[in-house]
Order: sequence, then structure tokens, then C-alpha cells
Amino acid sequence: MPSPRPASLHPSSTDPESTSREPIHPVDESRPIGRILLFGIQHVLVMAATPISAIFLMSATLRLDPGLTVDLLSAAFLLSGIGSLIQSLGPWKFGPRLPFVMLPGGAPLILFLAIAEQHGLPTASGAVIITAAFYFVVLPVFSRLLAFFPALVIGTMIVIVGVNLVKVGALLVTGRPGQPGFADTTNLLLGLATIGFTVAFYWLFTGVLRQLAVMLGLIAGTALAFVLGAVDAGRAAAGGLLSVPELLPFGSPEFNLLAALPLMLYSLASMAEATGQTVINAEAVGKDIDKREDVPKTIRGDALTSLFGGFFGLPLMVTSGENIGIVRVTGVRSRYVTAAAGVVLIAIGFLAPVTRAISVVPSAVVGGTAMVVFAVITVLGVQMLGRADLDQHTNTFICAVAIALGLLPILIPGVYGGFAPGVRILLESGVAVGAFVAAVLNILFHHVRPRFARAQAPAATVPAQADAGAGEPAPAQHS
Repeated sequence: MPSPRPASLHPSSTDPESTSREPIHPVDESRPIGRILLFGIQHVLVMAATPISAIFLMSATLRLDPGLTVDLLSAAFLLSGIGSLIQSLGPWKFGPRLPFVMLPGGAPLILFLAIAEQHGLPTASGAVIITAAFYFVVLPVFSRLLAFFPALVIGTMIVIVGVNLVKVGALLVTGRPGQPGFADTTNLLLGLATIGFTVAFYWLFTGVLRQLAVMLGLIAGTALAFVLGAVDAGRAAAGGLLSVPELLPFGSPEFNLLAALPLMLYSLASMAEATGQTVINAEAVGKDIDKREDVPKTIRGDALTSLFGGFFGLPLMVTSGENIGIVRVTGVRSRYVTAAAGVVLIAIGFLAPVTRAISVVPSAVVGGTAMVVFAVITVLGVQMLGRADLDQHTNTFICAVAIALGLLPILIPGVYGGFAPGVRILLESGVAVGAFVAAVLNILFHHVRPRFARAQAPAATVPAQADAGAGEPAPAQHS
């Protein structure tokens, strides 16, 4: 008669240790290192254009020399990797332990350039450091306001974020209207072909290959661009092997509160956006979170990474919602994948040939991939709005007004060109405007108006009570 199998290897249903062990949530699930690394590289390939374009824009606008540009590009990859590790792994009270990637760029970059042009690069770096510290000061107050960010507000904000990102991806394909090369047929072909390749791979494959459809589509688009002669392969071979970021590349930071004020004001909008990013990321991976506990962790991660970035000459680093689309498309929810992406980004920061190889991927190919990924974010926002009880006319009205005002500066750039620079900076952030309008209208209609109506109700019923019960003592009022 065979001997019984060890209970430690095959726990029975009555084993108290096995019954008390909770199942691992997919976001905390570890996978084989090779597969995690492969998925991490996919995140990097899709989003590598953001730090590259951000630094190239800095270099062109501020007329930086090539050596300084390489240093800043290395620093951008390094800090993106460190920030991704913080947000994904969540050490202590920093990072929500969700699959996040951090990147420079967007509105913080524009504000950084404006400060640098007006006050100099040392002051711009000082403004980033001041703003990073400002995050920590304001965060306790902001945490108490999270109750006023329900699904209606966050869903509206995510829809605006998604539309804005789709536009960013489309501009990588088409170029900007009025500039040379706008709507070039080759670029349009590459962008549409990349989307087509991604759809084809997603349709043809299953399992791991289907999860890699975004990366495969990008590689196929790059191969097509190489055949069409749209890839400058020689640029990837030029230069040395290692690139070490330089600390304080612009010299000692100069701290000017007045110069930093626009960036500090933007940080308030950035915290609102981080709220939406955290909630929608948790939705994408199916994890229940406590907004008052997890959102501050995301903001602390942004602040800490930006603090480090300020000493390397970078603009504010922000948690990116771009990778949320990849998570939803691929179905890979593990935060260790974005942690692996963080390790890859750090390696790229030191390996100059890898940086140059990624930089030769045509922007039209990256844009085609980005349009698909970013559109998924819009869909996630729509799904969240579907749970916001839009059957109520009040909620529909709030959503409509917020989307209209939020999309205005996105769809019509320069619409606020006649306003003062400080006001214009805030109004031209469609995400900030949409979030602010949705939050204020939600408070007015769902918090202030009901209290006002209740306060008016007793006064309105007094005449009726007097007419109906003249001579009888009025009932006692209890607060």
C-alpha cells in the first residue's frame, strides 16, 4: 500500500494553513523573470518617445549644447526608472504599489521652459525643487478634499486626459499644422500601418504573443519604416558606450518663490490628475484601493522623484497614465512588470547605444502605437462615467460642462492667448480645467444645493403651520 503524500506538498482543504492563505492578487503576482522583463521592455518601447521628445524640446528651446543634451537624456531615463520603481514597489509611504511608469514632459516641461527663458536655468531647477517640497506641504490638506472626487469627477477627468493623449499621439504621426511636413503621406502610412499591425497581431495571436501585440506592432512599423528609408540607422552607431548623468548640470539652483509660483499652482492640478490616474489604474487592474491612503502615496512618489530630478536639471516628473492603456490592452496586471520597466529605464540611462537605438524609431510609428494605447484610457474614463449614474440630469449636466471647458484648450490651441501669462498657463491645461470645473460643480449641486434647500425648508413651512394651527403652541425645534 503506497504511503500517504506529505501534507506540506499537497495541502488538503482542511489544512488550516492552506485555508487561511489568501490568493495573490494579479497586481502582486510575480512571473518568470524573462517574461516580466519582456513585458517591461514593451512598456519602455511604447513610452520611450516621451522622455526623448521632452529633452530634445528642452535642447532646441534653450539652445543647449549636444553634450548637455545627452546628459539630460540620460538623467531623464534614470529618474523615470527610479520613479517607476518607487510607484510600482511602494517603499514605506511612497508609491501605491500599482503598475505605474513615471515620465517627464507635458505641462510641467512647458512651465520649466518658461521659467528658464525668463529667469535662467538655475532658477528653473530651483523652482522644480521648491515645487517638489510644496507637494509635501500641501498634501495633508489635499487628502481631506478627496471625498469631493467621486467617479463622476474622476471619470470626466480621465476622458479629457485620454482625448488629450490621443491628440499627442496623432501629432507624432501628422506633425503640427502649418509646419513643414504636416500630414506627410509617408508618416501617415507608417502611423496607420503600425495600428494595422497591432490589430493584426492582436487578432492572430493568443497568450503571451497577444499580450505583446503592442510591442510587435511597433517593431513591425519600425521595420516598414526601415524599408521605406525613414530610419536613420547611422545615428544609433555614433558615440560612446556609457553616459553618466551629471549632477547640477546648470550649476547651483537659485530659489525664487515668485518665479516658482506658476509651477506650484500647477502642482495642485497635478495632484488632482494623480488622483484620477491612481483610481483608473486600480480599476484597470481590478484592485480595491482606499483613495485617502493610496492617492497620497502616488503624490509622494511624484514629489520625491521630482525632488531628485531637480538636482539633475529635469522638469517635474509625473506619474504617467500612458501605461494604463498597455495594461488594459495586454491584460498583464503585475506591478513587477512596470518595476522591470523601471530597471530597463535605469539601464538605458547609462547605456548610450540603447538610448540612441530607441531614439531612431520614427515618431510616426510611436504615434500610431500611442494612439491605440491612449484611446484605451478614454474608454476607461467612459466606463467609469457609466457607473456615475448619468441617468440623473444633474450628473449629465456636470459632466457636459466640465468636458466642454476641458476640451476647449485641447481642441483649439491658443484660445486663451489674450490672457495674462500666469492665468493662461492654468487655463491652457485642459485636464486641470476639466477636473476643477467637475469638482466645483459636483460640490455646488450635490453638497451646497441640498444643504441650502434643507435650510430653506423650515422657513417655507412656517406660514402653513401658522395658518393650520393658529393658537396652538409651535413644536419644539431640534438641531
